[in-house]
Amino acid sequence: MAIKYSLPSNIDPARLPRHIAIIMDGNGRWAKQHKMLVAMGHRAGTENLREIIRNCSDIGIEALSLYAFSTENWNRSKTEVDALMQLILDFFASEIDELIQNRVRITILGDKAGLPAPQREALTQAEDRTRHLDGLRLNIAVNYGGRAELVRAAQALARDAAEGRIAPEDIDAAAFENELYTAGIPDVDLMIRTSGEMRLSNFLLWQCSYAEFMFPETLWPDFHVADLHECIYRFQNRERRFGGR
Repeated sequence: MAIKYSLPSNIDPARLPRHIAIIMDGNGRWAKQHKMLVAMGHRAGTENLREIIRNCSDIGIEALSLYAFSTENWNRSKTEVDALMQLILDFFASEIDELIQNRVRITILGDKAGLPAPQREALTQAEDRTRHLDGLRLNIAVNYGGRAELVRAAQALARDAAEGRIAPEDIDAAAFENELYTAGIPDVDLMIRTSGEMRLSNFLLWQCSYAEFMFPETLWPDFHVADLHECIYRFQNRERRFGGR
């Protein structure tokens, strides 16, 4: 039976971040430290992912976005890319039933058309099977780039304007957000990047406009629920002014 997660006493359940985004960084360095192949680091990171998703679902986080594979990751070695593509298939094959049982709704952020057929089919099926569910919104970014997402949204609005479906002066932030992969999902409140790297790496550029950023030194395979709770605790102890005083 899966563990049922709860919050530690120092976290206020009424002030949780609605949307947490995570750049799961450090799998390669973890593998090197443990004298393993990089593929084993990615697999360890995937194993670790299960408890983070379960925890977010159990404690009532509204949305969790995970950076799984960027458009730039195609530049890595064929061996590493192949391992990452296989992990996508393995993850959904092993986890989809439990995710459905916990009413987790999956949304894929990114260009599925640019993926190999087996991965494209697995991701599409995961979205279709969970589309009606009302629990945690689990957003998985695969073949995703933040700039490409913004260009895609701008092109969609430009087509609508050119074809007379919308007047150019009616294009506002709400109209733009409706064309993003995350349409209908609140902006990111808490962005976490593991391994100590301090950059967004082209992830959710629009959605992170007012996010609080955390850069724990922990490598992703060693980032566990207690580390996530520490980030949430620190989030609750920051003053968010959204441009005010």
